Amino acid sequence: MSTTEDANDKPQPLLAHLTELRDRLLRSILAVLVMFCSLFYFANDIYTYVSKPLRDILPPDASMIATEVASPFLTPFKLTMVAALFLAMPYVLYQLWSFVAPGMYRNEKKLAIPLLVSSVLLFYAGAAFAYYAVFPLVFGFFTSVGPADITIMTDINRYLDFVLKLFFAFGLAFEIPIAAVIMIRVGITTADNLASKRAYIIVGCFIMGMLLTPPDIISQAMLAIPMWILFELGIVFGRLVTPDPNKTPE
Repeated sequence: MSTTEDANDKPQPLLAHLTELRDRLLRSILAVLVMFCSLFYFANDIYTYVSKPLRDILPPDASMIATEVASPFLTPFKLTMVAALFLAMPYVLYQLWSFVAPGMYRNEKKLAIPLLVSSVLLFYAGAAFAYYAVFPLVFGFFTSVGPADITIMTDINRYLDFVLKLFFAFGLAFEIPIAAVIMIRVGITTADNLASKRAYIIVGCFIMGMLLTPPDIISQAMLAIPMWILFELGIVFGRLVTPDPNKTPE
């Protein structure tokens, strides 16, 4: 490692590392709690917003219901906690980055920073894609295929569990370019090797779509196709960061 590195990059005793880790964990937890306290007053409004894709396509005689006594309080509470973690994630990841950065080479830091930022943005993009593009189609499909004499009355807690699963699935799927770039950069595989396995990757994308989404072809395809596109983007960017075997770390 270069002798020009900051003093913070010097080796520290194990106790100092543990103390720093504790402090950064506490800061992350505090950030989530502050965000939660800021959002809790709007808990019902947040749930109303998240449930809008379903409520917009419900028939006039249908509504959402709460089948448990505490659900009207606990369900928005749980959603607000998830939203607080979701919004505080950039700060949480910054704390993680600050902890591991001193042990990295300078060239690794130059690559890690854009990867960290892009991973957060891609996760947010995946969640937004699920909300604005997937939810209206999925809920429209579900409400249109049921028997004509069945009144739709979705439980608010079941709905929340369902959409959180989709948020996580699409957010995670949108991280594929990051995973591809990291594997190529550290030498686990190459861009050409990934490209040669394109057929298997496409099949794998549809299998993951089947496992991570509800059992309907619409949501499965709307997860699998973006995963495939993102895989191709990962190959493109992976070629740009392929390490030079003749160059030593700084």
